[in-house]
Amino acid sequence: MTRILALGSRSRLLRKAHALGLELVHVQKPSLADPAAARYCSEVLLFDFQDLALATDLVTALHRHRPFDRIVSQAEIGQIPAAHLTDVLGLPGNGLSVVETLHDKWRLRQLLNARGIGPVAAEVVTAPEPVLAFLERHGDAVIKPLTGSGSLGVRMVADAAGALAAWAWAQESGLDRLLVEERLRGPEFSVESFSSEGRHEIVAITGKHTGGGVVELGHVVPAPLGEEQARSITALTEAALDAAGLTVGPAHTEVILTEQGPRIVEAHARRGGDSIPELVELVYGVDLESLAYAVATGPIPSTQASPPAGAAAIRFLVAEPGEVVEISGVEAAERIPGVVRVRLDVAVGDLVHELAWSDDRCGEVLVTAPDAAAAVALAAAVADTVVIRTRPVTSPTRRTLRAILNAADEILDPLARLRRPTPPAPPAPPADEVV
Repeated sequence: MTRILALGSRSRLLRKAHALGLELVHVQKPSLADPAAARYCSEVLLFDFQDLALATDLVTALHRHRPFDRIVSQAEIGQIPAAHLTDVLGLPGNGLSVVETLHDKWRLRQLLNARGIGPVAAEVVTAPEPVLAFLERHGDAVIKPLTGSGSLGVRMVADAAGALAAWAWAQESGLDRLLVEERLRGPEFSVESFSSEGRHEIVAITGKHTGGGVVELGHVVPAPLGEEQARSITALTEAALDAAGLTVGPAHTEVILTEQGPRIVEAHARRGGDSIPELVELVYGVDLESLAYAVATGPIPSTQASPPAGAAAIRFLVAEPGEVVEISGVEAAERIPGVVRVRLDVAVGDLVHELAWSDDRCGEVLVTAPDAAAAVALAAAVADTVVIRTRPVTSPTRRTLRAILNAADEILDPLARLRRPTPPAPPAPPADEVV
């Protein structure tokens, strides 16, 4: 039986792996433990797998006792640990150099620019003054941490006030470097792909709705694109994944279609979040989450997209910051034809935070329809049916980066702890000193 080490997986993902006949050893952080995981696993271990030194010692010992065939993580926080352990144990899969290239936005941008793959002006800054100089040369910019997902810490900047505010946020968050890039203008998409033996197959292109901000408010599969636009986005994505060295597994590549052509925003060696895999499966019948585990059992049959069976869209629920005092319209929304799911992530009495990253959204609606335009319209109408009423509060509604990461029990760069020099041992006491 193929033996898999799964890092940071949710129970519903473990259920998919179990259905494939895999033996699962699951590692999860204690704060994120789910008792249901034990139903699908031969072992469940609770420790901080982002502590790479600890993870290396424990997983190496487990592997020595009963070897693993592959290490898999479908969680953003598990990407670096899984790649690191893959290298340490000499297992097949994407190694650390590949995953780190995709995880580190500056490293990926440098690679793409050096190869001439959709060049984008960018630099790393350590003070607000270089941001102002960048604005003078390139106009409006986007400032972001070098790592992270879910639009965490991403800001659009057009003037000195914005640059100073972004830098103040960085200092408050304990960051000493930020990535500044020229602002790309145009419709946004993501490419959902699966790679096997270095061959990339595009499963779907997803259309995105941000409402003019940085946080994604909706997705639709398939994206409303012409054939030539789809070909250009596909070619750019394949070139980027080739450059990064990705050889196996799912990838989620975000793209903006500018007047100069498509440009990469970022890419990840995992499936997309925000229920995008569910949209893909509804439309194309391809389960990217199961495939991420199935690759451990041998070559994967072609995942090349077949003609879409209609369209599927998701729209996220948002509300004014403050305390939730009333929620209405949920049952009415659920009765609308075409609705697959209405999910609320807040309840009366909860605090709605200012919309700064994906986890500040209040829920979602997922629908199907005959085509993309109809799906987008239906999702928007269903979302409007759900009303979340709040009242203002005196406490701050915008969370700090530290508060967000603490709530998620996450660190942005687990490699930093691994690479940190070990402090020297204190000198031994004199032989006659009592300790």
